[in-house]
Amino acid sequence: MSAPPVLTSVQDGIGTITLNRPEARNALNQAMRPALAAAIAQMRDDAQVHAVILTGAGGAFCSGGDISAMLDTSRTGLAFRKGMRELHQWFPELVNLEKPVIAAVDGPAFGAGLSLALAADFVLATRRAKFCAVFGRIGLIPDLGAMHLLPRIVGQQKAKELVFTARTVDAEEAKQLGMVFDIVDDATALTEAALALARRFGEASTAAIGMAKTIMNQSFESDARTIAELESYAQSVCRGSAYHQEAVQRFKDKQPMRFDWDKSK
Repeated sequence: MSAPPVLTSVQDGIGTITLNRPEARNALNQAMRPALAAAIAQMRDDAQVHAVILTGAGGAFCSGGDISAMLDTSRTGLAFRKGMRELHQWFPELVNLEKPVIAAVDGPAFGAGLSLALAADFVLATRRAKFCAVFGRIGLIPDLGAMHLLPRIVGQQKAKELVFTARTVDAEEAKQLGMVFDIVDDATALTEAALALARRFGEASTAAIGMAKTIMNQSFESDARTIAELESYAQSVCRGSAYHQEAVQRFKDKQPMRFDWDKSK
């Protein structure tokens, strides 16, 4: 019996999604796609999960699409279109997941793997991590949201240069470009850093973080007035929660945050 293509776990309020095709450097194949969609839905629906770590098994994050499957000439253009539409149905769920998402990248994040990393709120990388919009090397264009996310992170000119040349970016340059939040030495340190960052969100209101994330994600498509209106609605919800009153009192008493799920509603 083959191993599942995607593994999930939840411990102490931190959910982990692990791409689990190490023999293929976690290339995204047909079996992995619905499994990844189900994993994202699991993390979305679990009220006890306050942060999500997305990573890959076996020293690779994700090497992109499954190249061997691309050699199959029996699929029609309509079949490809159907597959892409299925991908693009669940990918926005990851981008807009109302919880902090941390991509822990060791090794390659190429092609679709780059898109998955960019979908996270924070990207942590080892020194051996590599990023590449590799699509141009095989006559394709970036997909899985890359052409929406990349220009917003690195700017239009740099995004075009990375896409047109399909060159590889190391961790240091990726950090300079704003693609990477922080760099660590190795895989062990990567796991520790991802967990430490996830724990920082553990005593904050996940509802407030989720609404703030949603509004910030909308800021590139909306004008200032619309964002202000969204802020006012979201703030009204936050102010109306019992948790807010307790949190204010704890702040006044110089006590640490302590998130209470029951009072957050």
